[in-house]
Amino acid sequence: MTSTPAGGVTCAAFLGMSLDGFIAGPNNDLAWLDEPANPTESDYGFFAFMDSVDALVMGRNTFDFVVNFDGDWPYTKPVLVASSSLTEVPDKAVDSEIVTGTPAEIISLAADRGWTKLYVDGGALVTSFVNDGLLDELTATILPVALGSGVPIFGELDAYAWFEHVSTEVINDLLVQTTYRRRTDS
Repeated sequence: MTSTPAGGVTCAAFLGMSLDGFIAGPNNDLAWLDEPANPTESDYGFFAFMDSVDALVMGRNTFDFVVNFDGDWPYTKPVLVASSSLTEVPDKAVDSEIVTGTPAEIISLAADRGWTKLYVDGGALVTSFVNDGLLDELTATILPVALGSGVPIFGELDAYAWFEHVSTEVINDLLVQTTYRRRTDS
């Protein structure tokens, strides 16, 4: 059984993951995400996903990583940076702002702005949304690599969090992308 999103706002994560459940390698390494051959130059559904969201809510560590990319800010949607310690965002981070509070408070802010779908990005932040029962959708693209250590897809969870299968796709005969929806009956 699925539920109505909190405050009418759907919260979704879209991430790459190793076979052993890591979303970043040791020292937050993400280079392995670019390793698989991509002969079709697929975006793995990321652009369609981004078109479906109104804004991003990003954890501090993820924000720090992205803001330090070479080149322009990669997002054209508003970005809420969830942080209790950050005091300002660099000019490069166009249409970004710092927010504090619980996932429910962030969702309330999004609802007040008329947003209906948030992209939740960052391991600790995704975990907090799952712990609060507020991550509605999860799309994981599994790459055929075992990292051995790094940042796990979830941190410590307060309880089991059940999801139901929506779809699975094999991309380039190499990656497996699966989408799940939160279950509320367990």
